[in-house]
Amino acid sequence: MNLLHIAALIAAIAFAIGFIVLVYYIATTLKSVRRTLHHTANTMEGFEKQMEGITKETELLLNKTNRLAEDITGKTEKVDVLFDGIKGIGYTVNQFNDSLQKLSDELQEQANEHAAQTSQTIKWGEAAIHLWKKYKDK
Repeated sequence: MNLLHIAALIAAIAFAIGFIVLVYYIATTLKSVRRTLHHTANTMEGFEKQMEGITKETELLLNKTNRLAEDITGKTEKVDVLFDGIKGIGYTVNQFNDSLQKLSDELQEQANEHAAQTSQTIKWGEAAIHLWKKYKDK
């Protein structure tokens, strides 16, 4: 064997050793990746189970919230009717007050217009009562 064959043999052995080392590190890395993926899969399963529980609880909570919203809507409608009635009563009271105010104004106006006549009538009435008392006393 000549020197060229020996060099080729050494290069082939070095290449084979390098390839074996490379395959070993790749296999080790792939095993680590496999373990990591296995742990990730287990974590995802646990997460999925927790999410199912959360989803069920969220659905129950949403159903309760919907029922509560319907109940509040019904009660609000009943209260709206009550407020409409109160509004009607307020309107009626305002009209009554306006009528009383108009009546009072009219009475005041008529009293002012006939004040002189009323005063004269009261004086005549007092005079008549005074004369009646004198007549009775005699």
